[in-house]
Amino acid sequence: MPELVLVTGGSGYIAGWCVAELLRRGYEVRTTVRGRDREQAVTDAVSTVVDPAGRLSFAVADLTHDDGWDAALKGVDRVLHVASPLGMTSDDPGTLVTTARGGTLRVLRAATAAGVKRVVMTSAANASSPSSYATQGVTDETLWTDPDDPTLIPYRRSKTVAERAAWDFVQEHDGPTELTTVLPGAVFGPVLTTSTIGSVGIVGRMLSGAMRGIPRIGLEIVDVRDLVDVHIRAMTAPQAAGERFLATGEFLWMSEMAHVLRDGLGADGRLVSTRQVPDLVVRLLARFRDPSLREITPALGRRNRHTTEKARRVLGWQPRPARQTVLDCAESLIEHGAVRIPPQAGSARWTGARLR
Repeated sequence: MPELVLVTGGSGYIAGWCVAELLRRGYEVRTTVRGRDREQAVTDAVSTVVDPAGRLSFAVADLTHDDGWDAALKGVDRVLHVASPLGMTSDDPGTLVTTARGGTLRVLRAATAAGVKRVVMTSAANASSPSSYATQGVTDETLWTDPDDPTLIPYRRSKTVAERAAWDFVQEHDGPTELTTVLPGAVFGPVLTTSTIGSVGIVGRMLSGAMRGIPRIGLEIVDVRDLVDVHIRAMTAPQAAGERFLATGEFLWMSEMAHVLRDGLGADGRLVSTRQVPDLVVRLLARFRDPSLREITPALGRRNRHTTEKARRVLGWQPRPARQTVLDCAESLIEHGAVRIPPQAGSARWTGARLR
């Protein structure tokens, strides 16, 4: 009998790909949703790449509540805990941290009570980074971000605190359940649906021309398909038990991403701006005009990198080039209609649009 794997938050971008790939590899999959009304959307998204063939089931459970988790974990062999209870920002930073920690502990309590073999938790490379954005160099999984650093943005603190809580919980638990954590960088790649696209929205804004200037920010880009692969490797490899694995991918400045799109997409990339915005301008905009930019200003010009040597050596992981991921991401957004690029004047598409 194939093993039953629970994936938390099946309507999410990464979780949806986890569900699809597990099904493709022959597993039985159960995924959590916050309401029955989300089940069909998840099924439809997954079905674009694999036939569920009666091997996909659902459980209603919310990371912010206790109800439903024991039932969700009943009979489960392994868990991919991918879901996060909140997004990048919160009106109350303390709530973001508390909710991330609480959701992780709910999953672990139910998993250990059910005798699950292993839980693989999605953390973030920001939980294994120097607290100061000014620090340069290459770091590995042995480094922990200091959650008490007052300069940390709430998102970084929440990811660090949640992962710490997971390791503390397992250390104090005597049962058979093992824990492994995966720490991704910026996740891009194809989409299964346009309803939840996560960080992929950055590429969409570039394609549509909404991002008129490019901030001086660098991203360690990992393809969502490669991230799912490393999760499954971490779920099954005996030597992965009790380990952290960085899955950050190749480093690209956002300006390099813009040039990849302009050069690789032809007419579909013509609206992408390659104009880099000075750091001072970004900071002024964040302070006086666009508060949403405040989350990114500490990262301006940051050059710190992470090494994925451990995942390559222990798990045999081989991620694809970042430039290919960016192009695949853009083409998928266009194909799914998530980005509408006006036909170019003089083209057949433009003439048809004018006639209509």
